[in-house]
Amino acid sequence: MGEKWKIIVKKLLVFSLMLTMVSGNYALPAFAANISLTESGGWFESAYIEWSPVSNAVSYNVYVKSANAGDSAYVQIDNELIRKYSSYWRADAVGLAAGQYVMKVEAILSNGSKESAVSGALTVSANDRTGFAFSGDSQYKSGSGAYNEDGTLKDDAQVIYVTSETAKTVTLDVKVSSSGKKQTGTGIGEILTLRQKGYDTTPLAIRFIGKVTDSDMDGELNSSGYLQVKGKSSYAQMNMTLEGIGEDATAYGWGILVRNCGNVEIRNLGVMLFPDDGISLDTANCNIWVHNNDIFYGTAGSDADQAKGDGSADVKGASTYVTLSYNHFWDSGKCSLCGMSDSAEFFVTYHHNWYDHSDSRHPRIRVASVHIYNNYFDGNAKYGVGVTKGSSAFVEANYFRHCKNPMMSSLQGTDALGDGTFSGENGGMIKAYNNIIENASSLIYANSNAGTTGANAASFDAYLASARNETVPGSYKTKAGSTVYNNFDTSKDIGVSLSDIDTVNDVEHIVTTSAGRMNQGDFTWEFNDAADDTSYALNTALMSKIKGYATGLVSVGGK
Repeated sequence: MGEKWKIIVKKLLVFSLMLTMVSGNYALPAFAANISLTESGGWFESAYIEWSPVSNAVSYNVYVKSANAGDSAYVQIDNELIRKYSSYWRADAVGLAAGQYVMKVEAILSNGSKESAVSGALTVSANDRTGFAFSGDSQYKSGSGAYNEDGTLKDDAQVIYVTSETAKTVTLDVKVSSSGKKQTGTGIGEILTLRQKGYDTTPLAIRFIGKVTDSDMDGELNSSGYLQVKGKSSYAQMNMTLEGIGEDATAYGWGILVRNCGNVEIRNLGVMLFPDDGISLDTANCNIWVHNNDIFYGTAGSDADQAKGDGSADVKGASTYVTLSYNHFWDSGKCSLCGMSDSAEFFVTYHHNWYDHSDSRHPRIRVASVHIYNNYFDGNAKYGVGVTKGSSAFVEANYFRHCKNPMMSSLQGTDALGDGTFSGENGGMIKAYNNIIENASSLIYANSNAGTTGANAASFDAYLASARNETVPGSYKTKAGSTVYNNFDTSKDIGVSLSDIDTVNDVEHIVTTSAGRMNQGDFTWEFNDAADDTSYALNTALMSKIKGYATGLVSVGGK
């Protein structure tokens, strides 16, 4: 370009700038970089997207749609689902049916213009809705809470968000009389108290974001340190889901207590330093689904065996048609008590749980009929499944890796070789089928060379079935109490079909990649198998890391 043309171009630029100033718009053009997506992915009925901060963005909006739909199908997600972290932003879309989706983030710039970026196709998987919580014999036939069976939110569902900032201030109008009168509840505790009146059964999704501590929840917990979800009377329909958003939702210093409830779901939460039990299904519940939670140490109790807390996830007090699935138990002392003072049969399923160097009660069963399948027992220093007081357990296609005593019945078999584990209670019966057992100290089958066959078999841990639908003969009875296996798995709707059972050789991979919070959560720890497989002492380094756990969350909302 010649000098003459350079002078002309320069004069034109100056003239253009003068016109801009005369018009009153003094803002210089923004030269923002494009939005840089750093990570995205799908999970169970949810998807997420992360991006680097845009320097001159004043807010963000995020949208989601099916991958094969046009742009007009984009749906904007709630503002609270967008969060700021120290070096990136993140948004989660929840309530998605299985399929392919794309997410779009839109930055609103300081000059009013917008920039956007779109993810690639994100694969969303369906949650595994199996087990007794979904039995056709149960009262509500589902434990999906506020959600439909395809994972989408029910049309009339309400949604509230609980964060460290909003736990005491979140509001919801709750129906409190038969005439439809409403009262505004302020704080999550008061909202749940108003729902306890029983007039409002509107589906309700309570979404927890980030680390929410007991001090954040001061005044919202009961006197024992629990967030109490309670129905008006036994098995009251609640249609409620308590769920964590993303990878870091954590109940820190408090637990969840469920009483008199029907159709409640608890998912995607980390539970740390809980006061007694982490998640307690305490009294007269039905159709309860507890899944994809990370349960860590609780606070120490007064007994010697409560150094790691008491029960991590207990089921008792006539709670029935319960499924506990895809939970990750981190070195729990007592994973799950299943029955306490119960006198009538109740029904529970445990599947795809990761008992990660936990010690005992996987579960410890009284009275109940329990299906235990596709769990990964990983370095368990005391025992796996324990049965007493006339209970029956079907233990199917589990992987026991260095579980000291995989299956035990009170006062006989392996239990009779030691001092006794189960307070002298009468025995229960176990039917075992297609399990992998590695490096067990003792496992005695009633109908094998290691055990005694026939009527009143003297000393065994379990009956070894040759087929999944085999009926255990009534000639096999426990030494204490003469309990026979009740064959519930062949006579009732257990909510599980053969196609729902994963190949036992795949259990370790499936469970270690799918159990716990989304993408295995934000807490990392690797156990030392050589030391931790046989130790049931509290791991002081792990406890130190739990006590020092801090959230990386900076703020909630895209604005």
